[in-house]
Amino acid sequence: MPDPSPTITEHVDVVIVGAGLSGIGAAHHLQTKCPDLTYTILEGRDSIGGTWDLFRYPGVRSDSDMLTLGYRLRPWAGSAAIADGPSILRYVRDTAREQGIDRRIQFGRRVVRAEWSSVDSRWTLQIQQGEDAVRMTCRFLYCCSGYYRYDKGFQPDWPGVDSFTGQLVHPQEWPADLDHAGKKVVVIGSGATAMTLVPAMARTADGVTLVQRSPTYVISLPAEDAFNDRARRILPAGPAFLMSRWKNVLTTMASYRITRRWPKAAKKFLLRGVRRQLPPGFDVATHFTPRYNPWDQRLCVVPDGDLFRSLSDGTATMVTDQIAEFVPTGVRLASGDVLEADIVVTATGLNLLAFGGMQLSVDGQDVDLPASMAYKSMMLAGVPNFAFAIGYTNASWTLKVDLTSEYVCRLLNLMREKHYAAAVPVADPSVPGVQFLDFAAGYVRRSVKDFPQQGTVAPWRVTMNYLRDLPALRFGSITEQMEFRSVQPPIGVGSRVSGGTGSEPRRRS
Repeated sequence: MPDPSPTITEHVDVVIVGAGLSGIGAAHHLQTKCPDLTYTILEGRDSIGGTWDLFRYPGVRSDSDMLTLGYRLRPWAGSAAIADGPSILRYVRDTAREQGIDRRIQFGRRVVRAEWSSVDSRWTLQIQQGEDAVRMTCRFLYCCSGYYRYDKGFQPDWPGVDSFTGQLVHPQEWPADLDHAGKKVVVIGSGATAMTLVPAMARTADGVTLVQRSPTYVISLPAEDAFNDRARRILPAGPAFLMSRWKNVLTTMASYRITRRWPKAAKKFLLRGVRRQLPPGFDVATHFTPRYNPWDQRLCVVPDGDLFRSLSDGTATMVTDQIAEFVPTGVRLASGDVLEADIVVTATGLNLLAFGGMQLSVDGQDVDLPASMAYKSMMLAGVPNFAFAIGYTNASWTLKVDLTSEYVCRLLNLMREKHYAAAVPVADPSVPGVQFLDFAAGYVRRSVKDFPQQGTVAPWRVTMNYLRDLPALRFGSITEQMEFRSVQPPIGVGSRVSGGTGSEPRRRS
């Protein structure tokens, strides 16, 4: 742990935590909409890109279209709508370089603790930099670290795993020198990572077997967006992007709403699409028919049906069963069958980590995250001058993160205009708390208890609806259930400003 009293080295108006897709986008918004504020980005790793720099496994790609996963302020110009990981990484890094954001990033600095002082109206950050401890201060703290744990993925504790004589690999820790050509490969998992790995490795491996405990809904979408291609040929770049982006937003939202309203019909539609792309007699009931309804978990997108082609041409096979144990030559299934493997890839999921593991403290009192409540999906009740970026689970991550950054900029500009020292959401004790993410994915169920709660009504409810969030966050009230402090006394002392539901704050009597 860091020394509790290293020298304070720097002070800025805003600290952004994380230099991934969210953090670079947040910086773009901040320097565009709040040009007079100073900021820096603290990145715990040594490079830009976050998830897109971390994951290096074969075939890594987006599971959302790039017209909505890309930034609104810097439209995606590539031809592929479902893009590969290296292309997305270049896009994030190019954005940072072109906007001068890369010069504001401090690498190898992981924030382990953030302490708010109402006396000083500022955060003091305790930062780990290698073996050294560093402290810096800021007026506003914006956490853009996502919710994945970057240092370790999830892997079940299978019996006999140490006896396996081949190579065991988790996608989050993919070796740069791993050569799977001519090897027998077993991929364990049923999510987007597994569905991505199988066709990519099947091109050169001596057979790839996908082992899943239970099926997932899989849908094939074109890798390129024909509508966008036509629009770009006919219209100027700006209008073409807006038309294509809104087409994708509305299509995604409509399909989600229809699926949730008529799950039986949606299930039949999805399974019919799977059957059309597989050989006659393929056991779709066993391998592609989940026990849950569509969108209880995120749908797996396969571009141009690449997974189905691998299963059809025999370069890949699928087994739906449970792993009983590892043996020296591979894995033994619950059925008793042994799958021989030179390489076993454990695409068994990720671990979640709230705010990158950073501990928050307000006036000497540590914030108990599971007991706290999220405000507008981006702030915490009782925690001043703090925001976090969490994307959608049913649409592109960046759609929500962009709106969050816009709201944060509006809040910062209001505080600057009115000379407010702090803004803190005020908890409503009549609003009950419920699970932060209403999502049935395994990685959520394992870790959601460590996250804040959400409320059952606005502004405490975590919404997953872009059309509802857009007017609320881009144009709606900033002062709703928000308290503004105009001077710098300890909490409970001195002058404050309390916001109502209107567009301007009112002074508390």
